Amino acid sequence: MASRTKSGKRPVLSTRDLRVISRVISDPRRFQILRHIAAQSCTACSDLRAAFPISAATLSHHLKELESSGLIETTRRGKFVDAVFRRATWEAYLAELQRI
Repeated sequence: MASRTKSGKRPVLSTRDLRVISRVISDPRRFQILRHIAAQSCTACSDLRAAFPISAATLSHHLKELESSGLIETTRRGKFVDAVFRRATWEAYLAELQRI
């Protein structure tokens, strides 16, 4: 998946990247989780667990899908995981959609 360039510009997304992101956000629950993460600078998984009545395994699956698509980045703090929205990837995705 494309990542932010060193110059800070938007990543360049391939056709495959566009398909992956579209598939990932087509799941309504996953899209809600993404919106929740995007609304904050950093979101702890424990906050996501409190906000969404789903099992830890299901949340983990959704986060892995979002991360593999490049829409979020996760970091570990001991046994805790934080998620950050990758706005540059989202903006690149929207820019590509506008070109259609």
